[in-house]
Amino acid sequence: MARMYSLFSSSKGNVTYIGTEQCGLLIDAGVSFRRLSAAMARCGLPLEAVRGVFITHDHADHIGGLRVLAARLDVPVYAQPVTMRNLIDRDAVPPNAKLCAIGGAVQCADMTVTAFETSHDTDQSCGFRVTCSDGRSCAVCTDLGVVTKTVAEALAGCDAVLLEANYDPDMLRCGSYPPNVKARIASEHGHLSNADSAAAAQMLVRSGTTRLCLGHLSQENNLPQLAEQAVVQGLQRAGFTRGADYLLRVAKPETDGEMIAF
Repeated sequence: MARMYSLFSSSKGNVTYIGTEQCGLLIDAGVSFRRLSAAMARCGLPLEAVRGVFITHDHADHIGGLRVLAARLDVPVYAQPVTMRNLIDRDAVPPNAKLCAIGGAVQCADMTVTAFETSHDTDQSCGFRVTCSDGRSCAVCTDLGVVTKTVAEALAGCDAVLLEANYDPDMLRCGSYPPNVKARIASEHGHLSNADSAAAAQMLVRSGTTRLCLGHLSQENNLPQLAEQAVVQGLQRAGFTRGADYLLRVAKPETDGEMIAF
């Protein structure tokens, strides 16, 4: 049975491991190699289990540790073509890295990985759906300002989803960020609010998703309890019961060893 480990999840760094203790893949590499190594050890995951790294987009909180990671592990780095070009131009990958531009479904660690476009303020931002050999699937879907038809279709039927719940509107409005940054976050090219995440969660549970993990919470503009409350209440209004129809957790900024089996 495959597992999803949200190793790091916040506006300051993001890494997700999907697979087993024997083999798996990483989605994003937004923290240092030292911190990633320690987090994987806490989860009982050996570094040699990593067979590939998939990059959603080129913002620092998703690629900050990529250059050292790719050099130390010597595994393929996968990204969409424009993102890959940006990684090279920004010297975010080592010269001898194994770079693989994604043009369709990719086979890695006995799983099939498919990218789907997301609405975010960078070139060719995406999420990833991962399907295991037994047919079960999960997805990582963060950094998007709106759930488009493309996103909804890509997520439909996933057994487990790491879903963005980035900000609480009141905290964002009253917070210290300058007006232009607040407007960016709340735009259709920014991030999902707790209410947006609740609406997406209803769609997911209707489509068969039974395991939800709320991620990429802003440490400035959100609180775990607010995100959790918004999603639980939204699902209650839609007629779904926590523990019976779905399981829910909120990803921590840095893992303490928790995972989702699917």
